[in-house]
Amino acid sequence: MNQTLSYIDPEAKLAKDVVIEPFVSISKNVEIGEGTWIGPNATIMEGARIGKNCKIYPGAVVSAIPQDLKFEGEDSITKIGDGTVIRECVTVNRGTKSKGKTIIGDNCLLMAYVHIAHDCILGNNVIIGNASQIAGEVEIDDFAILSGLVAVHQFARLGSHIMVSGGSLVRKDVPPYIRAAHEPLAYVGINSIGLRRRNFTNEKIQEIQDIYREIYLKGNNNSQAIQNIEKNMPESRERDEIVQFLKDSSRGIIKGYSE
Repeated sequence: MNQTLSYIDPEAKLAKDVVIEPFVSISKNVEIGEGTWIGPNATIMEGARIGKNCKIYPGAVVSAIPQDLKFEGEDSITKIGDGTVIRECVTVNRGTKSKGKTIIGDNCLLMAYVHIAHDCILGNNVIIGNASQIAGEVEIDDFAILSGLVAVHQFARLGSHIMVSGGSLVRKDVPPYIRAAHEPLAYVGINSIGLRRRNFTNEKIQEIQDIYREIYLKGNNNSQAIQNIEKNMPESRERDEIVQFLKDSSRGIIKGYSE
């Protein structure tokens, strides 16, 4: 463990092979797993739980207190999954009494200058592009990709396997498996390239396209679309995931581009 010119609180718990570069600051109540590298000038603050084989680049701040005026110093944590990469100057805030934790899953990539606010929950294999800003209590599901300069509104939910174009403003929920673009943000098709890269069959992609035709292209409202999908389309994991997403959406989902 390289601790040269760095500060590590005696109460911090670090695996023996963690690499700490110069000018790192690590607070108390921090745990860091095996094989993780903490780059120069990174700051790991109280409540951080960092997994195995992570890489945290210079200038990143992990587990800073929330930028939330309701925060009253309550105990909370930030959990970073195994294999996650946090690039230069990323900021990740810990939770509040709302959820008590901010969670970033395994094998995620947060590019430079990304901000993840309090109580966000990111799944596994999420990629967030440079300078994107994620407000408090946002949920982003597995394999979602956000391009650079995306801003996501508080409490929004973004489904699995989506692709959001650069510079987008995400004010509504983005359902699974789709591409989203334009202003205001709209459905522009299935994320078929991403799905093929993850070994979805052509038949499965066609099934997902048929479901979204009911939602976006046939003039149905969400209730009508859900009813038609459940009545006319065979049960599958993907069908049920999409339907449940629509049922659970409190902010409402993004519209179709033609609207």
